Amino acid sequence: MPSDPLAMLQECIRKDLSPKILAVKARQIYDSRGNPTVAVDVTTAFGVASAKVPSGASTGVYEALELRDGGKDFMGKGVMKAVENVNVHLAPLVIGMDCTEQAVIDNKMIEADGTQNEWGFPKKKYGANAILGVSLAVCAAGAMAKNIPLYRHIANLSQTKKVILPVPAFNVINGGEHAGNKLAFQEFMILPIGASSFAEAMQMGTEVYHNLKSVVKSKYGISAVNVGDEGGFAPNIQSAEEGLDLVVAAIEKAGYTGKVKIGMDVAASEFFKDGKYNLHYKLGDEADPSMTKTGAEFIEYYKGLTEKYPIISIEDPFDQDDFETYTTMNADMGVEFQIVGDDLLVTNPTRIEKALQAKACNALLLKVNQIGTVTESIQAVQKAQQNGWGVMTSHRSGETEDNFIADLAVGLSTLQIKTGAPSRSERLSKYNRLLQIEEELGADAVYAGLNWRKLQ
Repeated sequence: MPSDPLAMLQECIRKDLSPKILAVKARQIYDSRGNPTVAVDVTTAFGVASAKVPSGASTGVYEALELRDGGKDFMGKGVMKAVENVNVHLAPLVIGMDCTEQAVIDNKMIEADGTQNEWGFPKKKYGANAILGVSLAVCAAGAMAKNIPLYRHIANLSQTKKVILPVPAFNVINGGEHAGNKLAFQEFMILPIGASSFAEAMQMGTEVYHNLKSVVKSKYGISAVNVGDEGGFAPNIQSAEEGLDLVVAAIEKAGYTGKVKIGMDVAASEFFKDGKYNLHYKLGDEADPSMTKTGAEFIEYYKGLTEKYPIISIEDPFDQDDFETYTTMNADMGVEFQIVGDDLLVTNPTRIEKALQAKACNALLLKVNQIGTVTESIQAVQKAQQNGWGVMTSHRSGETEDNFIADLAVGLSTLQIKTGAPSRSERLSKYNRLLQIEEELGADAVYAGLNWRKLQ
């Protein structure tokens, strides 16, 4: 019991309050690309908990449905149908339920949606953006009712024994569908695994980022330091080698060679056609035919890059249905190299099970809006961790100032998080929240660092 009289009074009052949901309200707001998205407030006797739903540009075909209005308004991207589904259908469903019973509430919404297929619940009836908004807000309300930090509430829900600060994977060069340059690969990331704390990792990341800005500017001119959707620079480069050379130069200039490694998100489904991968898909008639590769040729290309550059992780190296090539590369690269499934897995426990059986990859990219509820996200992470996989918590290219995934990464001890460059406030809101969590934990704070792949 607190010794402060006011705190004692507040604690006594809290004991008489009910965790039942009193109201649910959704509205249409805007994400970092200026597109509509869904925000949800859940009210209990303890206050109002809010959530804002992210949106992807490079999306896997097996993701849960993001319901859009269509028509002329907002180029068809309005979300008033999803907002109506929350206010008219989901709110009456969950009002009166205990906000601390996350799984019960999530499962009730899934059952009401009722659109299960072989990959789980695509949420076609109400929309994953509607269901997720409620699920996230309920989770925040549960933490409020328990009077504990959100990451502790998530840890309790998932029975995570020890919370750990994740290694940030900063997206410093953008390409693919996230930038207007000619680069096929979507992201080049830096991972400060050699830092001793999250705060030091942030310092390393920002210093490399600013050094990269000067390197890019000196080589490509001032216009080349414009940034893409996730805050990374988008110089008009055409090859992975060009991008990797820039990143290596920036790491060296910042003085972090050996401490900062490189990761890539290829998003290969975006340029897979007729059984081959066209690395010059953005060049049109200027494309070099030799840059269209078979799966086997693409594996050799990756091997060459990993031999030349300090790359420790590749996400979505092949198409979302190319399990055979994934399996071959996973066997060839060995257990120490991380192959992350994003479009391949879509945070779906059933897809994860298929990938486990095929030995197609060894890490999960966790995106809550791919599956649509907090409970299913926890299940996906547990399945991955129980089988020795790495897990990287991830934002989406269309983001908001909501920093839920920072607490999620700590609460589930995913050990890795990618939420963009150390630039743009919707990206930094997550990193700044992680700094706050590290401060709150104090002497108990543990940074994943060199143990970035697996729980020890």
